[in-house]
Amino acid sequence: MTPVVTRFAPSPTGLLHLGHAYSARVGFDVARAASGRFLLRIDDIDEARCRPEFEAAIVEDLAWLGLAWEAPVRRETDHLADYRAALARIEALGLVYPCFCSRKEIRAEIAAMGGAPHGPEGPVYPGTCRGLDGAERRARIAAGEAYALRLDVAAALARTGPLSWHDRIAGFVAADPLAGGDVVLARKEGPPAYHLAVVTDDADQGVTLVTRGQDLFASTHVHRLLQALLDLPVPDYLHHRLITDASGERLAKRADAVAIRALREQGLTPAAVWAMVGLEGLEGLDQP
Repeated sequence: MTPVVTRFAPSPTGLLHLGHAYSARVGFDVARAASGRFLLRIDDIDEARCRPEFEAAIVEDLAWLGLAWEAPVRRETDHLADYRAALARIEALGLVYPCFCSRKEIRAEIAAMGGAPHGPEGPVYPGTCRGLDGAERRARIAAGEAYALRLDVAAALARTGPLSWHDRIAGFVAADPLAGGDVVLARKEGPPAYHLAVVTDDADQGVTLVTRGQDLFASTHVHRLLQALLDLPVPDYLHHRLITDASGERLAKRADAVAIRALREQGLTPAAVWAMVGLEGLEGLDQP
């Protein structure tokens, strides 16, 4: 039987909050129940927003909460070459194209079209640059225009054929990456985007069960496609419930969610913090 390996991968752009703590605890408890391994990975690829002081605070708060992980901690900025190699493999398949559209231009085009379907990251990119011929692409790149590298999802699916993945709560799910449109894999001379980094990391670390919130459920569709293109192993998934505030809104940094650091300063104990997120909701999640 394959050992269970889970991970928690926070981004150090702010303090750890209750929603993060719950997600970490799910991964920790599932691994512990199966006598498996729990890993900590720091998603610090957005160097403009990530701060070392936030990373230090996250690590300290997790330890205060009683969570332990297998050393060493993996940091994404130490593995940029791995992501570039993965991107090069997909480019070699002819499935990546440069997109010169700014966010403003994309919004304007969507408005002119009378709206666009919404994917997990908002309105779906309308494919403006997908049909540009090679000569125009090369000329615009040579002229120094900024661009992102997008995955031609329809072409990628034509190559892989139908795909699916298994979630321990939702069961078997037919992958539908088209719903999210042609996602960005990287920006010019910048770090690869989340989608490419996360599937590379999970494969490199031998993660067998990805535990994360339901807000990332839709992203798994494109992750399954990238796994197929890169011949990566496919982990099991467990998309757990989200922790919400009194109004039912999901806790998030942008909503000034309750930080573990603030709760510590108020004198709460780890047991009191865990009670706030309803630990009774974890029973049974270690079952296949």
